[in-house]
Amino acid sequence: MRICPQCGEENPERAKFCLNCAAPLGAAASQRREVRKTVTVLFCDVTGSTELGERLDPEPLRALLSRYFARMKAIVERHGGTVEKFIGDAVMAVFGVPVVHEDDAVRAVRAALEMREAFPELGVQGRIGVTTGEVVAGTEERLATGDAVNVAARLEQAAQPGEIVIGDETLRLTRGAVEVDEVQFLELKGKAEPVSAYRLLSLRGQAARRHESAMIGRDRERRMLVDAWERVVSERSCHLFTILGPAGVGKSRLAAEFLGSLDHPLLAEGRCLPYGEGITYWPVVEAIKQLPDVEIDEVAAGTIRGLLGDEAVATSSEEIAWSFRKLLEAVASDSPLVCLFDDLHWGEETFLDLVEHVADLSRDAPILLLCMARPDLLDRRPGWAGGKVNATNVLLEPLAPEETERLIESLAPLDDGLRGRIQEASEGNPLFVEEMVALARESDETEVSVPPTIQALLAARLDQLDSQDRAVLECGAVEGRVFHRGAVQALGPKESEVTARLTALVRKELVRPDTPLLPGEDAFRFRHLLIRDAAYDGLPKATRAELHERFADWLEQHGRDIVELDEILGYHLEQACRYRAELGTADGELGLRAAEHLGAAGRRAYGRSDAAAAVSLLGRAATLTPQADRDVGREIVLAEALFWVGRPQEAEARLSETATWARDRGDRIGELQALLDQAEMRTHTRQQTGVEELEALAEQALPEFERAGDEQALTKAWMAIGWAHHTQSRFAARNQAYEEALVHARRAQDEAMIRRIVVSLSAGYVLGPAPVEEALDWHLVQGELGFREQLNSSRAVLEAMQGRFEEARSSVAVERARCLEFGDKLGLGIIAEHEWYVEICAGDFLAAERVIREGCERLDEMGETGWLSTIAGRLARTLYALGRDDEAYEWSLRSEELGASDDTTTQMLWRQARGTVLARRGEIEAGEKLVREALVLSQEADTLNENAEAHMDLAEVLDLAGRREEGSAEAERAVALYERKGNIALAERARAKLDELRGRSAARAPNG
Repeated sequence: MRICPQCGEENPERAKFCLNCAAPLGAAASQRREVRKTVTVLFCDVTGSTELGERLDPEPLRALLSRYFARMKAIVERHGGTVEKFIGDAVMAVFGVPVVHEDDAVRAVRAALEMREAFPELGVQGRIGVTTGEVVAGTEERLATGDAVNVAARLEQAAQPGEIVIGDETLRLTRGAVEVDEVQFLELKGKAEPVSAYRLLSLRGQAARRHESAMIGRDRERRMLVDAWERVVSERSCHLFTILGPAGVGKSRLAAEFLGSLDHPLLAEGRCLPYGEGITYWPVVEAIKQLPDVEIDEVAAGTIRGLLGDEAVATSSEEIAWSFRKLLEAVASDSPLVCLFDDLHWGEETFLDLVEHVADLSRDAPILLLCMARPDLLDRRPGWAGGKVNATNVLLEPLAPEETERLIESLAPLDDGLRGRIQEASEGNPLFVEEMVALARESDETEVSVPPTIQALLAARLDQLDSQDRAVLECGAVEGRVFHRGAVQALGPKESEVTARLTALVRKELVRPDTPLLPGEDAFRFRHLLIRDAAYDGLPKATRAELHERFADWLEQHGRDIVELDEILGYHLEQACRYRAELGTADGELGLRAAEHLGAAGRRAYGRSDAAAAVSLLGRAATLTPQADRDVGREIVLAEALFWVGRPQEAEARLSETATWARDRGDRIGELQALLDQAEMRTHTRQQTGVEELEALAEQALPEFERAGDEQALTKAWMAIGWAHHTQSRFAARNQAYEEALVHARRAQDEAMIRRIVVSLSAGYVLGPAPVEEALDWHLVQGELGFREQLNSSRAVLEAMQGRFEEARSSVAVERARCLEFGDKLGLGIIAEHEWYVEICAGDFLAAERVIREGCERLDEMGETGWLSTIAGRLARTLYALGRDDEAYEWSLRSEELGASDDTTTQMLWRQARGTVLARRGEIEAGEKLVREALVLSQEADTLNENAEAHMDLAEVLDLAGRREEGSAEAERAVALYERKGNIALAERARAKLDELRGRSAARAPNG
């Protein structure tokens, strides 16, 4: 008897073609390609065969075994299985080859029980093992090849005579239909870990579990959506509404029903790609392309153009979130807007932050953020939408029994028995219901096996497709949930067949038309991601590798306008490399090609401050790159990204390796750049020799970079020199170095670096020796060059020094609002120091203490220590001014603990704060010693304000010691330094202290 490889029909031996579906049999059938599929494997073995051999003559023994084999084969085939081979006195059978049935595991268990019942009649004892797993099938030599075959054999060997032992996966597929003993953990030969196994007792009946999507019921959830929309419209507010549920429970259908009930809503949709690790802004770009053109802030417009790839724009994740929000607000100002994001569980963390940013900060704009996600989202973000008054999460539960019955009736007329089994098996999941009814409609049989899981359900349905239809689905699955006709054409069938095949698949409700991403193309979407997964999982790894590479070739030619092209190409080439490596046919050239695209995408991610995505993309690129082909520049960017995501040790180790590798290759420029980055990182990780090493290395590197004419390297070298000066509070020299860096950054046309350098220069003008008027003039010029918004907070400090407190508060408030809008938590922590200085100049020490404490708390929450060590010292000094000496002392300890030994400002601040506290406690000598140490440190710095404050603190200590003339001299020095800086506000306060000291000194003179 011949089994049809297409439909599984039994045919007589003489048949050349299947009598049911006309598929070729015999030699023609052997050409069927290999596939991966999940099957159930059964091993049955006779026990005591040696004793049988001793007891029986060979001829009766042969007759007995012949009856045994014939009976076992008949049982297997009656339940839809196929006997692969007889091994001695063992039988190996496979359920799911050539065609998968939804209940293959149940069939195998039924067969096993019947085989056990036949043992006494045959006069033998036997044992059976059954397991389920993925195999490769489709060759005539072997029905199935895979670990499941080995495990089934080992389970059979572990069974006692008369026992049936089943594996964990088989139990999962038959749960509800079988009775078993408690789990055993078996040590099986060849398995590294113990294997779960169960002794089968009996079969109760048909397994009952299945589900999927549709739109019956959901009245409560629909009302919640409508209520949210009405609030959005009436209150002109933003609302985040998230529909959660497992695959197939009806999330998309609920959203579609809601949108269909609206009167021509303004709608923009985006989706997170299932392979989107580094495709951070794909859903945002999709949504932007569907929005009408509106006028928005030019900064936001520029960021949007950069996101769409229309122009190169240096930006950050915070600025992208802010710009996208501004765009949505502008669009919604004319008409209420629904912004729908699908498959949110695949979204990158930066994208999820963006959605919450829009939900938190949108004002006076009717926007409904409608998101759909599997519950996995809450595993990643337990606090998703938590604490928001304008947010709703709704979890879709399975349909009630009466709703499931109504759904089945709406799909197809079925007999009562079949309808009841589907209702029982679906467990209220609409997708399971839809797929099972579709399978019943397409089958000629009156009985449809109920699939035990959705994977088995979809695999069974796909196995019944025409081979060419299935090939089209598989080619589409390589691209993803949404695929293009041209890609399928390039990967698979002949041109004349593709459109017809796709049309047939639309009719079969496996795919549906979708909006193309590429011009001149038709696009299709799998009706459910699980259908795509089932089609893809059926491809052998060798075929997957080939198709991924071919798709990348096609997309490289046709997708040049896709913003995230490098990330998508890198992913597909990476998949091809991975599968070939797993098969032992690694392709180094393909790996380098994948690494090139992933590396380019990673550099762009780092340029927009998305360090997490950069680590992922660049790390994958590094994994694909052989040691001999490492890219120094890419390795350095990866190390920098690792540093900013909080992995400094790994970053430094990578830089050390990169420097060594570059030196061995004779790449002196690359070696020096890696060493420079490593040295700068060491100044942040509190290594004592970090600054000296950095300065020496930068001075050594400069002439070599100049000879090479490498502008990027020269930029980094001068910035390294500038940072070394900054750490030691030498701000005039610091700014000279940054000015040099700016020259080279402009020659390199590195906009992101230019912006970073300008912001760094502003700090030098505020903290260094430049007079306030000169510093304000510089800020004015830079503002005219387009950097005004980035310089608000530094300008505020200068305005406060001049006594223009309201203007200063206004400027710093603008910067605070900007940080809030961008969701820039680090910026908010740093801006607290500028707010603090404004209030110190204004003499409001309570306000100063409040804002600087808030900054400490923000930075502490983030685990940041560099800025925190400095502002902790400022908080300590402020608390002293407020008379809260114990708190001041504790914060001075915190500042000392966190501060680097070569961080001049921090080392001064904690000494000044603790010294004044000790002096007020009566420990004059100890206090004076600390403050004088701070003054010594100040002599090496040119921070006029910091130096003046050190003299003022020494004046305070000397006053407490009764040495007012000495104190007057220190206050006089402070006044001179403040006046030299142009710090009018603090010069007046220092002068008042000087007058007080002189007055008290004069009052004591006659009694001297």
